[in-house]
Amino acid sequence: MNEISDLLTNRVFLSAMLAWFIAQSIKIAWILIKEKRFDVGRLMGSGGMPSAHSASVVATTFSIGKIMGFNSPVFGFAGMMSFIVMYDAANVRMAAGKQAKLINRIIKELGEHRFSMYKELKELLGHTYLEVFVGALLGMIVGLNMA
Repeated sequence: MNEISDLLTNRVFLSAMLAWFIAQSIKIAWILIKEKRFDVGRLMGSGGMPSAHSASVVATTFSIGKIMGFNSPVFGFAGMMSFIVMYDAANVRMAAGKQAKLINRIIKELGEHRFSMYKELKELLGHTYLEVFVGALLGMIVGLNMA
């Protein structure tokens, strides 16, 4: 039981969770304003503005930096992991989303009845560089203020 209370009072963990929650909430608000519909499913969805992955890893990194020092090896490691996650979000996952969009289009053009046993592929997987940047900025603000 002590481990749970330790986790729930861990400023690094809490800053990451708060940054993730804020980023996902912004996505819901954005859809509500832009498309006039409430989509609570976006709370757990990937892709969109801002990147929750970027927000949470950068919040983790900056919380660690503020607590342990910006010259600590742990901060350096967390920073490197943040860059890897952000690169993946903007490049690898974005490419996978573009491929999914193309595959879905090909299936429609070939005739959906032949592929009816397959679900349509999810197309919103990755992030634009702006979405990653805004997520990282959000994470930096949360991480520095929570630690």
